[in-house]
Amino acid sequence: MLTFELHKTEGQARRGRLTLNHGVVETPVFMPVGTYGTVKGVLPRSLEEMGAQIILGNTFHLWLRPGLDVLRRFGGLHRFENWQRPILTDSGGFQVWSLGGSDGKGRKITEEGVRFASPVNGDKLLLTPEISMQIQTVLNSDIVMQFDECTPYETQGRITNEREARASMELSLRWARRSRDEFARLGNPNALFGIVQGGMFEGLREESAAALAELDLPGYAVGGVSVGEPKEDMRRIMAHTPQRLPPHKPRYLMGVGTPEDLVEGVACGVDLFDCVMPTRNARNGHLFTRFGDLRLRNTRYKSDERPMDPSCTCHACNGFSRAYLHHLDRCGEMLGPMLASIHNLHYYVNLMGEVRQALDQGRFEAWRLQFAAERARGVDEGGGG
Repeated sequence: MLTFELHKTEGQARRGRLTLNHGVVETPVFMPVGTYGTVKGVLPRSLEEMGAQIILGNTFHLWLRPGLDVLRRFGGLHRFENWQRPILTDSGGFQVWSLGGSDGKGRKITEEGVRFASPVNGDKLLLTPEISMQIQTVLNSDIVMQFDECTPYETQGRITNEREARASMELSLRWARRSRDEFARLGNPNALFGIVQGGMFEGLREESAAALAELDLPGYAVGGVSVGEPKEDMRRIMAHTPQRLPPHKPRYLMGVGTPEDLVEGVACGVDLFDCVMPTRNARNGHLFTRFGDLRLRNTRYKSDERPMDPSCTCHACNGFSRAYLHHLDRCGEMLGPMLASIHNLHYYVNLMGEVRQALDQGRFEAWRLQFAAERARGVDEGGGG
């Protein structure tokens, strides 16, 4: 089940509400990534406390470990990982793409699907649109993604040309129809999203969006970005594609990105975002704040008594100093990346909360200018001293 209500617009930006089988999601929204059934280093309770409404799981990795027999016993991901709010699962297409690197080795793509060796134990495996739908039905995710081929930015060390991008896009369209048919055959009560592909070519993106719209799926995603392309190309596709999707359906930009990317994406008409950046960067001492980015490993923070972001209300900023997190990082203590992850996710989740409030009040453009100015000030100028 999925219903999407569009409450307000300001320019291309949209304020909506998404109702799914496991709850209501206010949009625009950021979705923390929980690849293996957990958002790394963060308790589900902490995610709830910071206001996370929906998280991700990954079809490919959960299929390999713990496997469908275990997940079937638990009735899917929600009880298995103790998260009762909505979950979106990726189809596995991006993970299969990433197995081979830019040269394509490590996988064999045919009309049937993708054959590859398991990165866990080397077993020869086949992933098809039908198998992806079967796995995601066992996972019982609220939003199921079609199986697609993630069109690479580079092919065998050179930029993918339009002919190659077209072949990839058209294969994804055929797989979208097979995903839809298998999803219906299985009687999955959740929602299936299609994925727009087409590389860095606007014309192919338009063809893909139009063909997917004919399938009348509950929602649509823009895929094939954040795959190694220059930032200006990603922004160009982000500005071009969302508005080509049906206006009464939710729009999801996959795998993007920085705080600035999210705000720009909202301005382009995107409703849902996900990215590993908050937790991945946290594990490397890179924190996002209202006043720019903070690199905890810098020796200037060795004795800094200030919180990471004095304007932040997260657990990490309420009682812990920059000096303490710098110390934890230097010592390799696991509490360091845990606290940093809590902060970064809190920042992302609440950034989208501010966006929603600005849209509710009809002042998104004014808020957007203030956001850019604050982020440009820098943590030492704007961050409390």
